[in-house]
Amino acid sequence: MTRILLVEDDANLRRVLAYHLERAGHSVVQAMDGVSALDRFREDPVDLVLTDVRMPGMDGIELLKAFRQMKPELPVVVMTAYGTIGDAVEAMRQGAADYLTKPVEKETLLLAVQKAGRVLSLERENRRLKEDLMDKRPVEAMLGTSAAMQDVLETIRRVAPTDATVLVTGESGTGKELAARALHSLSSRADERFVPINCAALPRDLLESELFGHVKGAFTGASETKPGKFQQANGGSLFLDEIGDMDVGLQAKILRALQERVVDPVGSKKPVSVDVRLIAATHQDLSESVHEGRFREDLYWRLNVIPVRMPPLRERQEDIPILLGHFYRRYGGGELRYEGEARALLEAYKWPGNVRQLQNLCQRLAVLYPGKPISGAMLPPELRKTPPPEAESGGGEAASKRGGLWDMERDAILKALKDNGGNQSAAARSLQIPRHILLYRIKKYGISDE
Repeated sequence: MTRILLVEDDANLRRVLAYHLERAGHSVVQAMDGVSALDRFREDPVDLVLTDVRMPGMDGIELLKAFRQMKPELPVVVMTAYGTIGDAVEAMRQGAADYLTKPVEKETLLLAVQKAGRVLSLERENRRLKEDLMDKRPVEAMLGTSAAMQDVLETIRRVAPTDATVLVTGESGTGKELAARALHSLSSRADERFVPINCAALPRDLLESELFGHVKGAFTGASETKPGKFQQANGGSLFLDEIGDMDVGLQAKILRALQERVVDPVGSKKPVSVDVRLIAATHQDLSESVHEGRFREDLYWRLNVIPVRMPPLRERQEDIPILLGHFYRRYGGGELRYEGEARALLEAYKWPGNVRQLQNLCQRLAVLYPGKPISGAMLPPELRKTPPPEAESGGGEAASKRGGLWDMERDAILKALKDNGGNQSAAARSLQIPRHILLYRIKKYGISDE
């Protein structure tokens, strides 16, 4: 079904054309002139415009120009009873998808709409392919104009060409693997393999075999020699996701691989040389894990050469509209439109599942409500409970930064740092927050500069 904006000043003809289009299964929005057509389009975007040329006020050519400025890919079919070569040439020169002469036969009308619809489908497919390509080029896929995301991207661009080990931290769903893939894609190893493994997904013995490989007969069921992830990534990059969940005994073998660039396959007496760029990631505070004895301090310093912190979505809320539009289009929903308070609810929500949660919601909306304006009723209950920004006391974040919670939080951090002699890890523990959150707040409030 194509959603069509029909612009015609003759009311009887407009009704006839709308009747034929709707009988053919299309949805029709009607307007009597160019000005009202633009108003209707701003309120309710469509897939195709069918417009008369000779109309009072704004004529069809002027309307075509306006649509080309607003949405260049929008197909516009023009029609007129004054079928001169001049009108046809001007319409096509301005980007009309087709040109029809009145009286328009039903078959001619539907054929023109069908043809324009094919053009629209090709445009959408082209956009989908571009977005798929973007997903294969991780840097471009890391969407966001916020200062927090721009800092991440700048760090990735500066670090990627080196072989420095990188530790990516951040909450679940913030895009840690995407950052790792971006580091690989911009490095001199980009033509070699990027090998990921989730250290939290496998038990200790199986993880050891997966990482370092094994020789035939090393254990029951080892019917052949199998190279591990380190060997598979030789010449490329190895991504150890959720390394904070790795057994301490295995951590020692990772340290040896980093220091000596060799691995010991299970059951083998001969070490194997490897050349990999190691990128690790965790949602945990590894400095806290070191303090509690759950993570080796020597490995922590080997990994934490270049730290990259992926900000949670609640700290980059200006990126939410960009991400919503991107993922909704990616899953076939078209251009994202809103009804009522839906947009305010989506942008005010704190997104505890971060980008992954937002992406899953967009897929759900695109599948259940393709092409429809998103209303509050379509959102899951947890989002509908979120008060819109204007409902929050004090006028939102800008107001809070002038006092109240802003000053209270800043004073609490200053006191914790003073009470702990400037030791940031100790201050974070006393505040009962992860150290990386404390560092973010210190930077946010400019405390480090005082």
